Amino acid sequence: MESYLISDLYDLVTPDGAIESIQHITPQLATVTVGITNISPAFIGFQIPHDRVFFNIKSTLAQLGLDAVSSEIHLDRKKGKAKIKLDLIARGKLSTLLLKHVKEGAFIGKLFAADERRKVRDPDYLLRMYNRNDREGRPLLYLGDPHGSEELVLEKKDGYTIAHLTLLNGIITYDPVVEGFIPTLAKALTHTEFKLRSLLQIEQKWIPRAEKKVPSGEILLVKTQPLHVRTVFGRVVESLLPQGIHHTSASVLEPDTKASGDVYELYGESDEEIQFIPLEFYTLEPHREHVFFSDRDQLKDCLENDDALFKAFETAPGPIHHKAAVFIVKGDQLLHLEPHDWISKEPHPQEFPGLIYHPERQALMVQRYIEQQPIFPFIQAIQNGLITSQGVLFTRYFPSPLTKKLLLGDLVQRCVKGIYFQYASQSCAEYFSHEDRALLHDLAKFAIPVFWVDQRSKKILQYVPKPEKDAGMFVPLALVDEFLRATSFGIYGSHIVRGGFEEELTTLLAGLEKMRTEVDHALLNKNTPIALITGGGPGVMEVGNMVAKKLNLLSCANIVDFRHKEDSVVSEQQQNSYIDIKMTYRLDRLVERQAEFNLDFPIFLTGGIGTDFEYTLEEVRRKVGSATATPVLLLGDPSYWKEKVSTRFRCNQNSGTIIGSEWVSNCFYCVQTAQQGLKVYKQFFTGNLAIGKNGPVYPDGFCIVK
Repeated sequence: MESYLISDLYDLVTPDGAIESIQHITPQLATVTVGITNISPAFIGFQIPHDRVFFNIKSTLAQLGLDAVSSEIHLDRKKGKAKIKLDLIARGKLSTLLLKHVKEGAFIGKLFAADERRKVRDPDYLLRMYNRNDREGRPLLYLGDPHGSEELVLEKKDGYTIAHLTLLNGIITYDPVVEGFIPTLAKALTHTEFKLRSLLQIEQKWIPRAEKKVPSGEILLVKTQPLHVRTVFGRVVESLLPQGIHHTSASVLEPDTKASGDVYELYGESDEEIQFIPLEFYTLEPHREHVFFSDRDQLKDCLENDDALFKAFETAPGPIHHKAAVFIVKGDQLLHLEPHDWISKEPHPQEFPGLIYHPERQALMVQRYIEQQPIFPFIQAIQNGLITSQGVLFTRYFPSPLTKKLLLGDLVQRCVKGIYFQYASQSCAEYFSHEDRALLHDLAKFAIPVFWVDQRSKKILQYVPKPEKDAGMFVPLALVDEFLRATSFGIYGSHIVRGGFEEELTTLLAGLEKMRTEVDHALLNKNTPIALITGGGPGVMEVGNMVAKKLNLLSCANIVDFRHKEDSVVSEQQQNSYIDIKMTYRLDRLVERQAEFNLDFPIFLTGGIGTDFEYTLEEVRRKVGSATATPVLLLGDPSYWKEKVSTRFRCNQNSGTIIGSEWVSNCFYCVQTAQQGLKVYKQFFTGNLAIGKNGPVYPDGFCIVK
């Protein structure tokens, strides 16, 4: 896959070839051998029948009447070389003089692969490029003046798109002094850095209203409005020219940054005056077509097909610990991925020196690390203009946060319309680091959507930031809109004991679903779905997610990496199977994970040290104002919550350490039944609950609902 990314040439053409030997047969004919080197292995001519590969002589030579007819073409893909035997034919006085001066070492043309599979079939493929520009603001297609473009008339003939370019009223001839320029031009052919066509134009004269008939024994130079087409190759269709009229082998119009199609060289014998030039078109490589993502209907359909995405990732080369990436720009490419289409990199773990003591070395090592990432060649190709079509990036592992500066660059941001990955981390499997989550949020801000092709859930999950929060979760595509509108309820409790809460939780959440059709509060109304968030583990967390699934609520989880580790005293927690929406955290970011629950309405069940921490955090959030004063339910026997909460509350109260904050106690409500909980919620959503700074202080640290 990297081969085409490092080539400046399009895959339908080779570099220019130079004359290796020349033998003059007559003043008008010479047989030559042309050698071409440094041919990209991606050159299509290696793959198709050789009778579809043609030698295209330089237009500078053809405009002087020199033509080329190849007799043998030998291609060597392994060595990246080609050998062509051809006849150089002088069609007129000037070309006879030119042929006399052409020597070995002269670069005279290149090969073009007329691959039938790449011929443009539908005229709309070209017409949609009108009024569109590349990333530098240059038009992709116009005929004539870019600011007043004429309509390019296209038709479909024999299943392919044909353009008929109308000739201007006149012809091109030369000033006689051009004969003195020809020896210099022939010498300049041995140097690839000279732009000879623009020099030749100095010697050309336009004869308006001259008859456009081919003169006997000479060429006819005719002119159209300049055709500027950046998205395809154009090629003169010999069979559609008037009978007896032929075009030189300089018949290919290449994609160019300037007007590239306005002078055509004709020869032959005919009394008919030619009126137009017929062109057919060949597409570029998909990644260089300047195609917009919005035009890729098949690709968009494939990206909405879960099976297609999972199968695409199955083609990534092994072993699994190797990083791999591919940039996809069309649906057919996604559906037919092969292992060799991916760029794969073997990881090389390394430690970076300290930022403070070794800043220069650190910068160098970071750059080397970035360049080892499999996404780097694609990003670099976008920046260098080798990838011009918009597409999506597939990567086995979520991109390293060190690649952020590349991914958020303007050119990349405009080209990459989605990032799809299988695993959060090479070292930590499905668990994201703090830096990963920061990158996720930045990508969302820069309108680069990120999708998790999740092996655990067998679903495609999109990263969706929570409204007005610096955090987000991975959400199934069908649930994104609901998630964005949802109010968050949450379950805190033990992963060890289930507590017999299923029936009460079911009644409570079902009652809330009914209540949202009866009240009109900003946090609960008929247009506000309910999301239930847990820690994603077993015990009461599993009960919560199970009930949410049963009631068709959004079932969410913030999951910590509690896998068993050496010296760990934390019991391993398996993720429960009732989770639809999730975010994952590494163990060292446990506090950040808790802060990112962002619950509107927490519900506490029986729990241990972790639950105590979560309870305290919800107290602090309400005290400092990072969360509004909403009711927190404590589900269970009052004596249990008095043991857990009241002693600490009274201790703080007696020591004077919570003066002015005692009101926080009116945010917590101990309920033994779901009906009691629904009573608290109904009072809150109808504005009848005494809660907040001006509310009462409860001596137990919470209110016991009777």
